[in-house]
Parts: sequence; structure tokens; C-alpha cells
Amino acid sequence: MDWQPRRLTLDTTPLHGLSQRLTLSHHKNHYAGSVMRLNQIRLQLSRLDWSSAPAFVLNGLKREELIAANSAWLHELYFDGLGGTGRLPEGALSVAIAHDFGSVERWRAEFTALAKAMGGGCGWALLSWSSREGRLVNHWAADHTHQLAGASPVLALDMYEHAYEMDFGAISAAYVDAFMTNIDWGAVERRFAAATA
Repeated sequence: MDWQPRRLTLDTTPLHGLSQRLTLSHHKNHYAGSVMRLNQIRLQLSRLDWSSAPAFVLNGLKREELIAANSAWLHELYFDGLGGTGRLPEGALSVAIAHDFGSVERWRAEFTALAKAMGGGCGWALLSWSSREGRLVNHWAADHTHQLAGASPVLALDMYEHAYEMDFGAISAAYVDAFMTNIDWGAVERRFAAATA
């Protein structure tokens, strides 16, 4: 069964600092492209003779399946996390962030510094609930495959150049600042509640 790209439900016109052109292109070309790629890879996997396929073919297709699946899912998290005011969270998530990072402001400084340090490279800055550690952690993920084992991302910031180059050129730090002003903390709070349930 094919996985269908989720429709972009985000109203892209009021996003502060992120153009509608950039957001629509990002969704259509990178998110939807990952979903289509995943479907094509899974079709090839379904047609393989697993008993005789060369190991390098199996290895390559399974690696590419992981990359495409994580790219699609992280992009969904990214778009679901946009559309808010960027005002710092309240409630249970705020309490957890303050507990795990010392304060919400310290978390914000750490998360933005992590993302800005990734500028010019590629990957994801993630805020995740680590069930292993029983706490929220900020972490870096590259190639859509290097996520913290046992962790559930609740906020994803795409730091691949395709996410900002159209609006910001090489100035990825300005993109990070724009992203932070558009976070929908209600959506992040719902993911946090689901991850910790």
C-alpha cells in the first residue's frame, strides 16, 4: 500500500520571516518527494527475491528506505510544528523543559545554538522525549538516520539547505530565528503528551 503525502494544512501566509514560496516548495519538493521515494523503494523491496538478491542490493535498499521514511516523518513533524506565535510554551511541557534544561530560556538558547551550529551542513535539530533517560533532550540528526535510540521527537527543525536557501541564502542563523518565532507550541505539547503517556 502506498503512503500518501499529507496535505499541507498550515496557513503559510502569516508565517513570520518564512515566505509562502519557500514553505510550499519545501513541502512539495522535499516532503512529498520523500514519500514518493519511499513508495518506490518499498515497491522494489516487495519484488525482491530475498533468498538470492545480492547483499549490497538488500543493504542499499533498506538503508534508502530508512532515509526516505525518516525524511517523510521528520518533515511532517516540521510542518506540524509551524503556524504558532513562537511564544514559549506553558503547562506540562514548560515544566518539563524547565526541569530538564534549567529553564525554558536555557533550552531555547541551547536549541537555537545547536541549529545554528549546523548551518552550511545538513541534518535536523530535534527536541525529543528520551524514554531511556526519562527526560527531554536536544539532539542532532544527520542523513535522516542518526536519531537518538528510544527517543520520540516532539519538535523538528530542518537544517538542510533546501529548508532555507530560497529565502535566506547562506544565512542559516536568520532562518533559525524565523523558525523559532513560528513554533506552534500547542502541537508540540500534544506530541509531548503522547510521547510521555
